[in-house]
Amino acid sequence: MHPTTTTRLRTSDAEREEIAEILRAAMAEGRLDLAEGEERLTAAYAAKFGDELTGLTADLPHGGRRALAHTPGARAATRRWLFRHASFILIAAGVLTGLWMLSGATFFWPAIPLTFLVIGFFKHLRYGRWRPEYSFGHGHRH
Repeated sequence: MHPTTTTRLRTSDAEREEIAEILRAAMAEGRLDLAEGEERLTAAYAAKFGDELTGLTADLPHGGRRALAHTPGARAATRRWLFRHASFILIAAGVLTGLWMLSGATFFWPAIPLTFLVIGFFKHLRYGRWRPEYSFGHGHRH
């Protein structure tokens, strides 16, 4: 291989399936008609390299990832994530309140960190649903 040649990276089954899921969601939204959607799905499953996949969703809003927020899998992932986040806040509230009670302090200092945790929870609840981090195969990132 020559130093000036760019290396093309092979795509994985998970990446092909993620693009197929985006295309199916775009078809369900009416952004792609049946013929074009099927054509793109065929191309997605036949793709060998990652650069072959990027063009399949380039003309969709946000690369089509926003449409994934409306799929049952994405909704279930959002519910699981919100449940874990809320559980963490409740456990933190219990631990901090217990420490406050043991300390004998008169000022309820756990309200300070709990306020930030609750604000973060509602911020994620409001703004975090459609972000690419919730797409399949990518996990949750901050």
